[in-house]
Amino acid sequence: MSELFSEPFEERAPARPAPISTYRIQLTPDFGFAQVSELAPYLRDLGVSHVYLSPLLQADSESRHGYDVTDHSRVRAEFGGIKGLRELSATLAEHGIGIVADIVPNHMTVPVPESGNAQLWSVLKDGPASPYASWFDIDWADGRLNMPVLGDVGEPVADGDVLRYHDHEFPLPDTHYRLVDWREGPGYRRFFDVSSLIGLRVEDPEVFDATHAVVLSLVREGIVQGLRVDHPDGLAEPRGYLSRLRAASGVWTVVEKILIGSEQLPEDWDCDGTTGYEVLNRITGLFVDPASKERLVELFVAHTGVSSDYAAVVQESKAEVLDLFFTSEIDRLHAVVGSDRRALVELIAAMPVYRAYAVPGEPVPEVSARIVETAGRLAADRLPEGAPVAEVVDRVLYGPAEAVTRFQQTCGPVMAKGVEDTALYRWYPLACLNEVGGEPDRFGEPVGDFHTFCMEMSPGTMTTLSTHDTKRSEDVRARLAVLSELPEEWAAAVGEWSSKVSFDPALDYLAWQNLMAAWPISQDRFFDYLFKAAREAKTSISWAAPDPAYEAGVRDFVTRAVGECGASIAEFADRISPYARANSLGQKLVQLMLPGVPDLYWGNEITDFSLVDPDNRRPVDFDLRRRMLAGAGGGVATGGIAPGPSWDGAKAAGLPRDAGKTGDLSWDEAKLMVTTRALNLRRRLDPAAPYLPLEADEHAVAFARGDRAVTVATRLPVGLERRGGWGNHTLTLPHGRWRDLLSGAEHTGRIPLAHLLSVHPVALLERH
Repeated sequence: MSELFSEPFEERAPARPAPISTYRIQLTPDFGFAQVSELAPYLRDLGVSHVYLSPLLQADSESRHGYDVTDHSRVRAEFGGIKGLRELSATLAEHGIGIVADIVPNHMTVPVPESGNAQLWSVLKDGPASPYASWFDIDWADGRLNMPVLGDVGEPVADGDVLRYHDHEFPLPDTHYRLVDWREGPGYRRFFDVSSLIGLRVEDPEVFDATHAVVLSLVREGIVQGLRVDHPDGLAEPRGYLSRLRAASGVWTVVEKILIGSEQLPEDWDCDGTTGYEVLNRITGLFVDPASKERLVELFVAHTGVSSDYAAVVQESKAEVLDLFFTSEIDRLHAVVGSDRRALVELIAAMPVYRAYAVPGEPVPEVSARIVETAGRLAADRLPEGAPVAEVVDRVLYGPAEAVTRFQQTCGPVMAKGVEDTALYRWYPLACLNEVGGEPDRFGEPVGDFHTFCMEMSPGTMTTLSTHDTKRSEDVRARLAVLSELPEEWAAAVGEWSSKVSFDPALDYLAWQNLMAAWPISQDRFFDYLFKAAREAKTSISWAAPDPAYEAGVRDFVTRAVGECGASIAEFADRISPYARANSLGQKLVQLMLPGVPDLYWGNEITDFSLVDPDNRRPVDFDLRRRMLAGAGGGVATGGIAPGPSWDGAKAAGLPRDAGKTGDLSWDEAKLMVTTRALNLRRRLDPAAPYLPLEADEHAVAFARGDRAVTVATRLPVGLERRGGWGNHTLTLPHGRWRDLLSGAEHTGRIPLAHLLSVHPVALLERH
């Protein structure tokens, strides 16, 4: 497999400059290129340098996300096609804005009807003789391709030269494929457990060229200036793919790579960084109080009956999904690895990361060997004495090329489904920690560790707080983080609500956290979220095992929870609002001012209380945001904010708390101001400006970017209020005179934090 990318990795000239910042747009059939063009003046004034567009190529005509590509040869018609994209590019360029494109090299869709994918149709018709047979990662072991479409009702019917089954259609004669039950694994590598997405073999240069021709032409034409690569871990050889992509494009490129814990992006990947989940989780940790861990875990266990041992829940979840979803993948892998099948399964379940990056025919990196060997020892502990785990480890690290590669490609889907889409819905003492790449048993991020992490960041990597894939939006997480400072108050509130309304102990506690944190939310939106959470958890129902009675129970729970507890939930959300607002503004400013390329998910320039997709793909009210940016609410766009009452409440400043205001701005206005001022300052800031930690109080995080900018954010605001505010704590600014772009105040030298943060819980200083 890997020999198809035969050229070795080598240092190349730097890619074109990275964006200063990006604004993620979710294109849909009713929000295409023309609608994005209308946003150009707004995005310019907001301060972004590039729009970051969801996949551009032709996908299923009804698709709301675009990752189900059907045709790589054209720009998606529903968005406006190539003509509309060129017009969008010209309009954006007039406003000083470029385009970053999201690309999908790992898979195509298996559409319904299947004739909608011309390459796949050819393979179904002609089998290995098809000119497109090399496109797809297919198991031809018995000469026929399993297609999992059959349900419990109806039979396939021949119709001329086509075989029909409900809306599905296949070419006749059926000599190269076999229709099987929809619950069975397909005869091809897929995206995670999604049989409607078929794996591509972009390691083949011909496949790479064909599937990237349009994207690369957009780069050459100057329409696209940057690339975001979806799910590189699914590829046969990510390193070789990225090397080839960089050589062909020469543009700034980031990868959707999930890094766990201290895991690092492979040094030999020819890209500029990740899409920023590791940054997101570090920032979230800054605003979580580690002192509450024991109490919140205890509370979670009491409400759910789930084990307090997160690692055990992960292991159990991965074992379940391996058995439920990945039998065909394990069969195919076992056929090339050989040895003991159970040992292979336990090894995959024990893998702590998405991939270990061994490349066939090359020396195995020390870190890769250590990861797999450590997983082997864990697997051996779960197996009978004498199980040949060491033999399996040796085969997947040093064995046949296909064994090494396919093991790497299998680990990622098991991590994604076992952890992201199962364990994170089962173990949630504090749900803001249950994010993509997150470690929910790791409470809090020490400021010193955060500074160390940031000093090592690449100036080209992306940073983010919300994406189309986050489990909940940044402002939902900001509210949830407050619970880490108010565990007893939270225990009392959730105890009151659950005494009135209950349904499923494995689900209810997750429901109360997210209902409060996303409040106000409609019953329909919340039902959709909770029903998806139940199916992901797989404790009572799953996507493959529906239960109408359970679904009715979820709906009844939602109706009663909102109806009987809504007023109390609203009161609790309002009571914690000053602290959540401080967290929200603090995490936003920190993210926007870190090294790297800050990405803003559409709509999140003001508050957004969205849950997991598709909830976070709802339409954005851009008319509201335009009005606000134009000056509604006291000069958000242009400055001149008059000092208002302290955000910090009675104990800190002797003033009554106004739960709807920050200074004299609403939460929405304050977040828009922070976002706009920071993004526009980034335009004046050298992207390579070093990250310099500043010594501050335990309730603040502060850093400079070179000698031009200083960021200060309040953290753990409840604890700050309880101790009586900032007192005599100070911050020493770097040499020079500094203006706070948020309050308008000027500072120099050693400044009391009570003065610096008297108007807002954050400060953004620019040196004169």
